[in-house]
Amino acid sequence: MGQHERRREQLDFALELARVAEEAIMPHFRTAVAEYKGDGSEVTAADRSAERVIRERIAGAYPGAKILGEEFGGEARPVSGEQWVIDPIDGTTSFVLGLPMFGTLIALLEDSQPVVGVIHMPAMGETVYAGRGLGCWFAYSGGRAVRVRAAPEVELQAAFASATGAHCSDIQHQAAQTPYRLAALINTTKKFRFVGDCVQHALVCRGRLHLAVDTLMNPWDTAALVPCVREAGGVAATLEGKEDDVVFGGNFISVCSRALLHEALAVLSPVQK
Repeated sequence: MGQHERRREQLDFALELARVAEEAIMPHFRTAVAEYKGDGSEVTAADRSAERVIRERIAGAYPGAKILGEEFGGEARPVSGEQWVIDPIDGTTSFVLGLPMFGTLIALLEDSQPVVGVIHMPAMGETVYAGRGLGCWFAYSGGRAVRVRAAPEVELQAAFASATGAHCSDIQHQAAQTPYRLAALINTTKKFRFVGDCVQHALVCRGRLHLAVDTLMNPWDTAALVPCVREAGGVAATLEGKEDDVVFGGNFISVCSRALLHEALAVLSPVQK
């Protein structure tokens, strides 16, 4: 099997995992009750159930595969070989509130580099997905997939931007956190919305947003986003401007162009304590 066919097979399997997760998640939508983990983040029975079934499918198809997931852990560091990275519900807060702005994230890393990514938003009926060298694609409610591209380059003052929230910013942060200048970004861009989690990065892939910011990220939040953004012609980086070790970088920005990335990072540069 050639590299192209192998990558296509891996991407098809990742899409299958997302569909299996949807079956475990959607019966709980608008009825789920949250518990709180040690770090203060929310979790529901649907998160755990979906991750279990995803792990079972991976173990069946790829015996001995390395798996990192939000709910049941794994090696949260760069590792050699293949590693599946999963977040059953990215945007659990929205899920618990009954809002459709959440998604299942499935990624495959090879030697710590993301090569396959799926952003599946079941309540919205939307899926954005990509494999290295295969392009980025968008499908709505099981319809015919169309290839998507990031928006044409614009200057920051003409950009439509978003963020998941105000945490770790000059608007809201704890003493130990690095406060990025989110207020400055809001005041500089043409339009700004708090969109949230994976949904905003899917919109960058589709050319609807010019840039999207997450000031605090874990590997399972980031891994699936990177191939999608890059295959759409956009730039995936950390808020320090690193593009090589993005998955484990602790924060994330997706942008339609490298020039806009540099403009945005200059504005977002951390507040000096």
